[in-house]
Amino acid sequence: MQFRSGSGTIGRTVAAAALLAVTAGLALPLAPAGAHAPPPVGGVWQMDGYGTVLSLDGGLLQEYQVTGVSCIKGASAKRAGGSPAAARYANGDGDVYTVRSKARPDRASVHIDGSPGDRGLRRIDALPADCLTQAPGGPVAAFDIFWQTLHENYPFFDAKGIDWNAVRDRYRPRVNPRTTDAELFAVFREMVAPLHDAHVAVLAGKTGRFVMVRPGTTMPTEELDAKVTSHIEKRDLKGAKLRQFAGGRISYAELPGGQGYLRISGFAGYSKTKGFAAQSAALDEAMDAILARESTERLRGLIIDLRINGGGSDQLGLQLAGRLTDRPYFAYAKRARNNPADPSRFTRPQPLYVQPADAPRYTGPVAVLTSGMTISAGESFTQALIDRPGRTVRIGEHTQGVFSDVMQRKLPGGWQVWLPNEEFLTRSGRTFDGPGIPPQLAEPVFTDEEFEYGRDSAFDRAVAVLGHRERP
Repeated sequence: MQFRSGSGTIGRTVAAAALLAVTAGLALPLAPAGAHAPPPVGGVWQMDGYGTVLSLDGGLLQEYQVTGVSCIKGASAKRAGGSPAAARYANGDGDVYTVRSKARPDRASVHIDGSPGDRGLRRIDALPADCLTQAPGGPVAAFDIFWQTLHENYPFFDAKGIDWNAVRDRYRPRVNPRTTDAELFAVFREMVAPLHDAHVAVLAGKTGRFVMVRPGTTMPTEELDAKVTSHIEKRDLKGAKLRQFAGGRISYAELPGGQGYLRISGFAGYSKTKGFAAQSAALDEAMDAILARESTERLRGLIIDLRINGGGSDQLGLQLAGRLTDRPYFAYAKRARNNPADPSRFTRPQPLYVQPADAPRYTGPVAVLTSGMTISAGESFTQALIDRPGRTVRIGEHTQGVFSDVMQRKLPGGWQVWLPNEEFLTRSGRTFDGPGIPPQLAEPVFTDEEFEYGRDSAFDRAVAVLGHRERP
């Protein structure tokens, strides 16, 4: 199962029609008199997209990761309450799954806390035959499952100009039963490197780990984050200390002229307690303090700095966006690749909306600072602000260009391959995968020259725009 890059795991079970009706202010029809309640969940289910089969047997949810050539047992979770028609399962990592049955006995959905939207399930008679036998091992099997996993799930080969069949033809002759771990890792690395996709990774245990970012961008590091924090405090805040919240991932300072500076370095790690509920509570606690009435009453503009943001939970991004609006609006729609043989086939897009928080909010002008180090959930949060009511302007550089939840797939020998299989669509159906979300006002971000000459061009532009000294 999967969640976001940097987490582990699968993924709000509100129907798209219901969301549309609520945001349009329409009344939803009541169930007709005498309608049957949804049947209890249980049995074996094929997920729409995601290459996954779920078995619900008694108090256990068991995932199977399937391709046309393999079936590997994945994560599991134990029953943790709910109802017969909406069963909740949890594991030791704090992940919570809710499986809901539908009126039709052959349909259901699954949702994981922290990942917006739900995933459709179709009942099948039994586990696939490959799931009942020992998964093959060795270098050749690992290669075949690696290639097949991307072949059936990766949506962006055409967009990136990659002939994945040709990649197989080129590299499979280099693999045989005597191929060493180092040689196999080198093959996998060479196969996926041309994708330049920060959501594609090869985790080969002690042999190595491979992940890369889009050319011309830099992967965020703790060292760079510390350097940037020091630069911001000395140069932009004139030595004023940033107030720290949510495990240090959220920081805030008040600027001269009545502007606020909100820095978000990620949408994860807000609490030491495992699970989405703890992360959500920590975010609310932080924003309650930052947006206290005495602060928002004098706030004349808000700079949201996402220039170093390693991602995390999309749901936390929507939760934060709910602090910046007084009415619901469209955030984005999610869809997943849904045909192993046809990369153009996707699940029906699920529209997701920003809902105003029942808590302190700020609805005035916002400047969002982005860069190539704005990654994953940092990007989906940026996308969720595109249709925000009120004045919102993006300043800096294109974001990284990766939005999907990360599929974490097991390989023989204990290795893993991570990959995306979803698209996040705008209202018009556009996706920013690849090039990323462009700024409306382009400025350099944390270049050597910016550091050397004590500059922060994007920050200065935001101050000018919010101070009405420049129109966006």
